[in-house]
This record gives sequence, structure tokens and C-alpha cells, in this order.
Amino acid sequence: MDARPIGVFDSGFGGLTVARALIDLCPGEDLVYVGDTARYPYGPRPPAEVRDFSVEIARYLAESEDVKLVVVACNTATSLAFDAVEGAIAVPVVGVIEPGLRAAARATRGGRVGVIGTVGTVASGAYPEAARRIGLDLELACLACPGFVEFVERGETDSDQVHVLAERLLSPLRQAGVDTLLLGCTHYPFLARTLSDVMGREVVLVSSADETAFEVATLLAERDLARAAGGGSHRFLSSGDIDAFTRLGRKLLGPELEAAERLQLDPSSGV
Repeated sequence: MDARPIGVFDSGFGGLTVARALIDLCPGEDLVYVGDTARYPYGPRPPAEVRDFSVEIARYLAESEDVKLVVVACNTATSLAFDAVEGAIAVPVVGVIEPGLRAAARATRGGRVGVIGTVGTVASGAYPEAARRIGLDLELACLACPGFVEFVERGETDSDQVHVLAERLLSPLRQAGVDTLLLGCTHYPFLARTLSDVMGREVVLVSSADETAFEVATLLAERDLARAAGGGSHRFLSSGDIDAFTRLGRKLLGPELEAAERLQLDPSSGV
């Protein structure tokens, strides 16, 4: 019904978890992914800067790539820039925070949910606010985990160093007795084995990627935007080192990422 692609963006590689889920759930849809690797990580950046970067990329996807929908596949950008992105483009916008919370609410046994994210995401208060907005009765313990994104962006997802960092950072959540851990950054699923080892097998890890893909599929169906037939094509763009993005991206996503393209963003925005 609508052959235009779906646009997805993240500060770097984290949004590939969402792209993977979309490719698996909606194999007939075309997809354009932007990883802003020249300016990652977004987490420590001022909120205004994250909003500027996010709006710039969303406008590129809507105007230059003619996408029919934009997925903000970055928790920091969703928490700090969702409203700005939605107001800047004329196509529907889907974030990752509410889908992740709904998945955590289904997974928790006692309502005690730990949420880990970047400094920017946690400082924004976006998760408690979203839980109240959608009426979820959860006891959230939100914790910033600086350093995790950088490990993923370097491809160090199972090293001794990241395990030591996780032991130190997650200690308050172990002491709080959470039964579910919501990975409030799309980079964090790549660290799932380490995070599970540290938290213990009795704690359920929840990623927003699958739930976000389901939300996209539902929205496409409701608005008659789904592609009727055909096999989807997938393009991947990076604002940083193309060769590095292709090598690590293929390792994290799979064979669909054959090669990346260079995206030159506005130099005045920090590239």
C-alpha cells in the first residue's frame, strides 16, 4: 500500500537491535538506518544538542529519503527529543521508551523493575514519567551506566573490563532486589550476557527492540502504510568511519548490512 521505506536512527550501533527486530518482523519493508557515529555518544551531551542532532537526522530521513515513518531507536534521543522530532516532520514517529516499559510490565513478577540507561536518559526522568502517563504500576529503580555505550561502539561486548564495570555499576540494583532489568539503551542488548551474569539468572532482562517493532507493525497496519508485497531492501548510513561501521555493524546486525554509506551531516552541528 505504501512502498516508502521506514527510517530508523540512533547515535551509533545501538539502534541496530531495533533494525534487526524490524527486519525479522516486517521482512517486506524497506529500511533506511542512520548511525550518527561521528557524534556518539548522545548520553553525556546537553539536551539541546541531542534535540538538534535528532531533528537534523529526522528531517533528513523525511525529506531526503522520503520515509513513511521514523523510529527514534535511541533512548536518549527518545527521552530528550521525541516531541521536537514529532513536531519537525510530517510522518509518524515511534520511540523506544513506552514499548520497553510495556514489555517490562509483562515480565515483572513483583513490580520491582530496574532501568539502566545513559546519563542523559536517566537524568531526564523519562521512564517514571512515561510509566505514569500510560498507567503502569511499577516500582522503578533508574540507574545511569556511563561507559557501556563506549564498550559496544568499540565492539567489546564480552570483555573482562566491561564485566568489572557492570559489577560496580549494577550493585545498587542487586541490593534493591529488582526482579526485572529494563535495558534503557538500545546499545545494552549487545551486553546481555554480561548483564545477566552480573544480575543473576533470576532477574529477567527486557529489551525494547522487539516491542518497538511490534508497535511499528501495528501502526503501519492501522494507517494503511504497510507495504503490500515484495522483499525489503536495507540501507545503512553513518556519519563517521564507514569501514568501521560496516565491520562492526555486520557483526552486530548480520548479513543484511553488506556495506554502509557516508552521510554528511551539518558541520555546524558538530561533525
